Amino acid sequence: MRTIKCYSQGFPLHTPFVIARGIRSEARVVVVEITESGLSGIGECTPYPRYGESEQTVLEQIESIIPALEQGVSREQLQTLLPAGAARNAVDSALWSLEAAKAGTSVASLLAVSLPSQLDTAQTISIDSPEQMATAATRLWEKGASLLKIKLDNYQVIERMTAIRRAVPEATLIVDANESWQPEGLEERCQRLAELNVAMLEQPLPAQQDEALALFTHPLPICADESCHTRASLHSLIGCYEMVNIKLDKTGGLTEALLLARAAREQGFTIMVGCMLCSSRAINAVLPLALSARFADLDGPTWLLKDVQPGLAFSCGRLSF
Repeated sequence: MRTIKCYSQGFPLHTPFVIARGIRSEARVVVVEITESGLSGIGECTPYPRYGESEQTVLEQIESIIPALEQGVSREQLQTLLPAGAARNAVDSALWSLEAAKAGTSVASLLAVSLPSQLDTAQTISIDSPEQMATAATRLWEKGASLLKIKLDNYQVIERMTAIRRAVPEATLIVDANESWQPEGLEERCQRLAELNVAMLEQPLPAQQDEALALFTHPLPICADESCHTRASLHSLIGCYEMVNIKLDKTGGLTEALLLARAAREQGFTIMVGCMLCSSRAINAVLPLALSARFADLDGPTWLLKDVQPGLAFSCGRLSF
């Protein structure tokens, strides 16, 4: 018989996190702990209002399957009990963690994945004036970050990116518009970004307008985030995107994420692995997948005033093991 605990937890941020969708000053997560035969597994998710989620709805979803979890439901059975999303991710991550604890090893080892000494991760620059964003880029570059993820809305796009590129001419830049652009002028904007040597553009249009991306030849790779949740998303992305951003809070956990990554590669997509604002618990869960991704965007815990302990070893742009 298993014992299940689920609860919400807040982590204040050290700096406001500003994207096209709004400003955040705190990361709010939901945690699941599953204990069996004296061993425990833990999982964490970040409910996301963009997908109709809140702490309350996620907790209610998890609580609805506690009897099944207590009786020993498996990860495979879980996939049919909850839909893809944050709630299923917290439970799926806890079950992977419990399985690893039973085996006396890590989830990566269960999957025959060897952790390197370090993993490069993007460091995010949130929306501000061109001058302030360029200053932030310089500061991160000087601290060792070589991959910078630039959050943008629909204003001063080229001005901001020109200032950043001038400040850090050798940095790898990826851009995330969080669905804030419109089809009008998109082709020209993409060309301008390519001329600034931007390595990738993430989700420029609202998910329901993906078809506009098929109307022109992309001068830089375009990555689906809000448009890609599970394997069921892939068919509609062909011809519109070159890359998909896999996040456990969208797939409903590592179980589906591994299958999505395999299917995406088979259909010609490059893989990016991302995260929400979260603690090291959530990053630890996605590491087996992140190691083989073209871009890893796992800096969520670096925005926290205080991470969980023991946390992962982050430095600017790097995660060490």
